[in-house]
Amino acid sequence: MAEAILVFITAGSEAEAAQISSALLEARLAACVNRVSGVHSEFWWQGARDTASEALLLAKTRRDLWPRVLETIRSVHSYEVFEAIAVPIIEGSPEYLKWIEESTAPDIQS
Repeated sequence: MAEAILVFITAGSEAEAAQISSALLEARLAACVNRVSGVHSEFWWQGARDTASEALLLAKTRRDLWPRVLETIRSVHSYEVFEAIAVPIIEGSPEYLKWIEESTAPDIQS
């Protein structure tokens, strides 16, 4: 079975989050994308503290798709430096993990 990953992505608006989610799903680069509204982010940017209201996306996909996932996010994201962080899913419901594999880009599954 392919290695499943969870990708955290922040977006500057609900519209941008919807656009990123749609791009990933249309390309079959994610089996599911959850969208969490109203995220309050605090961070350092260009030497100063800053804050932003953002939307958080949680995308379930396969590790072998990561380069395509990142490129797709980059193609629609408005941020110069955007958050796209992949973490391994080390355990999960076998049925759910199988569903992630079956629901994503079948043309390049290993």
